[in-house]
Amino acid sequence: MKSVLLYINDDTGLDARLQAALDLTRAVDGHLHCLRSNPYSPQMAFDGVTGMSVMYDVAKMTQEADLALRQEIEQRLSSEDVSWNYREENADSARGLAKNSALTDIIVLSSASGDKDNNIPIGILGDVLFNTRIPVLVQPDSVKKFDATGTALIAWNGSFEAGNALRASVPLLKLAKDVHILTVDEDKDHDLPPLDASEYLSRHGIKSEVHQQTGKKSSAQTALLASIDGLKASYMVMGAYGHSRAREFLFGGVTRSLFRDCPVPLVVSH
Repeated sequence: MKSVLLYINDDTGLDARLQAALDLTRAVDGHLHCLRSNPYSPQMAFDGVTGMSVMYDVAKMTQEADLALRQEIEQRLSSEDVSWNYREENADSARGLAKNSALTDIIVLSSASGDKDNNIPIGILGDVLFNTRIPVLVQPDSVKKFDATGTALIAWNGSFEAGNALRASVPLLKLAKDVHILTVDEDKDHDLPPLDASEYLSRHGIKSEVHQQTGKKSSAQTALLASIDGLKASYMVMGAYGHSRAREFLFGGVTRSLFRDCPVPLVVSH
């Protein structure tokens, strides 16, 4: 894990995303790719005759805002001890991120915790997770760090998605001081039991401790949040569960709730 892709946008989560991306890039001794993906292009100002003046004003304001944002980010990064580059893409956010993910190892996005209209970050998360094959670091707006060397908690239900998230997170888990695997018993058989996950990690030289809790489906989120607090977890690894390719991604209830309420960063994969 050497290439980190950071979503640049002037929103409530930018500061937290940027710091988390810097911490992550530094921890893996990698390179930070900053991407400002914006669907507005200068050509739009001359699209037809009617309304041309309005479109020109919109394009001009957008360009000025993009330039100011770029200068702000580049000034911040110039004092950091990481390798980085800044790129602008004429595309909507999710499309631009997916396009630029092919040669990166992880994407840093925001959770829905700090946005009043949390359908926006949820929508971007859904599009990115369904259209890329790399993990996403989902950063809460209130957490302005990512501690790769802290305690990692893996939310395990034996699913294909959980397995993908686990495998994708191996480079990070190797850096963690402690790794815990948590299974919440929902009265169903797991395709892959938690001991299989622990054995898989052991083959990569990662020691882990398995925890099993019983409870109804409605208590899965409660159990996960309690374990984060009890184990003093720095981040949590989990599969992203959903069944829609539409922009308004239909996440499962626990996944959607954790994107909004989880107090620590999430490393997720679909």
